[in-house]
Amino acid sequence: MWGDKIYEYDLDVTSVTDFGVTMEAIASGEAPLPAQGLRLDVAFTGRATGRVTGQVTGIDHVWMRADGRVDLDVRAVLTTDDGARIALAATGVSVAREDEPIADLRENISLFTATEAYAWVTRHQIWGVGTMDFSTGRIHIDAYLQSGAAG
Repeated sequence: MWGDKIYEYDLDVTSVTDFGVTMEAIASGEAPLPAQGLRLDVAFTGRATGRVTGQVTGIDHVWMRADGRVDLDVRAVLTTDDGARIALAATGVSVAREDEPIADLRENISLFTATEAYAWVTRHQIWGVGTMDFSTGRIHIDAYLQSGAAG
């Protein structure tokens, strides 16, 4: 078991910034993966629901290494429905599925806020599991407090 689920979110990719080669060019075979890898900045927005509910906006600095590993470096703001701002930082990996336009995501998440009602999020380790659907530009993450953690 992953732990106690505290939120899930569905995000829409709003823009992708490439740095010389696009993901589409590599996926179509139009360009090879450069020896130095591929960097993309993927901007997103969406909604979190659950114990922490609100609007999420941010950017994922995606790094596809030359060996094919895809590292994630996410920075976002979760603005709760009652107006609190929570900083979200996550690192992780993306693993593409064979013959599907989907990648599985695994994230190590840290949340921070000085807002008293949500201060409990800063004390705990959070794990995220989800998917990126390239055909729709949608990201889904389920976030869990580490097993045994109390909020």
